Parts: sequence; structure tokens; C-alpha cells
Amino acid sequence: MAKIVNISEAVTIALHSTVIIAKNKGKQVNVNYIANATGSSKFHIAKVLQKLVKDGFLSSTRGPSGGFFLVDKPEDITLLQIYESIEGRIVVSRCPLNKPTCPFGNCVFDDLTMEMTKNFKDYLDSRTLEDYLEKESL
Repeated sequence: MAKIVNISEAVTIALHSTVIIAKNKGKQVNVNYIANATGSSKFHIAKVLQKLVKDGFLSSTRGPSGGFFLVDKPEDITLLQIYESIEGRIVVSRCPLNKPTCPFGNCVFDDLTMEMTKNFKDYLDSRTLEDYLEKESL
């Protein structure tokens, strides 16, 4: 079945893992825990999380009691930052093929792809990890 939007497994792992880590409120979370929670390969998780460590979103410690933890507060990390750490910067452009002109004058998509990309980027930028933490009732 075709999908209009296709989000890579690496991005899915990055987003879900960072939310899981944020939910653990400063405690280190190991790869096995995340693998059990997400059903993803612990080797793929480790690779993705190391990219987030390299980009400064996570820190980690090694060893039997080691794991990953957030460097910043959950409210200071947007989903867009995590997405772009894994996939690269999202560029909003008029042409999905990055061509200066359409071969027959008009784009068959008009501004649809540009609007979808802008909406997707705005959505990710408007959400932080904190938005996915359970709020305690007062």
C-alpha cells in the first residue's frame, strides 16, 4: 500500500526513544528497555541514539548500569530538532524535485507539496518532548 508520508524507521526510533527517555525524568534509560518498549532492534536504537549524543541532545554512560539521558529539559527539545538531527534540515520548496521550472509550465501539484512540507515542519516545531509526558493532576 502506498503512503503519502513516509517517515524513516530511524526517525521513528529517535522520536519514540527520546520521549521514553524524557518520561524517565533524568534517570538513565538503557537500550534494552527502549527495545522492549518499541519493538525495535537494540542495535538500530543504539546507532540512532549515538547520533543524538553526537548532536548534543542526549548523553550516555557505559556499563551495566549505564544508559541514555537528556542533556536539556524536555520542554526545550522540539520534535523538529530530533527529526532534523536524524534526517537533515527540512527545506520547504515549491518543487518536490527541486527543479527551477516544470517541463510543461505548471506543476501538477500546484503548491500542495510545499504546503504539506511547511505544515509538517511547523507541526514538528510546535511540539516538544514535554508535550508527550503525562501531566500530574492537581
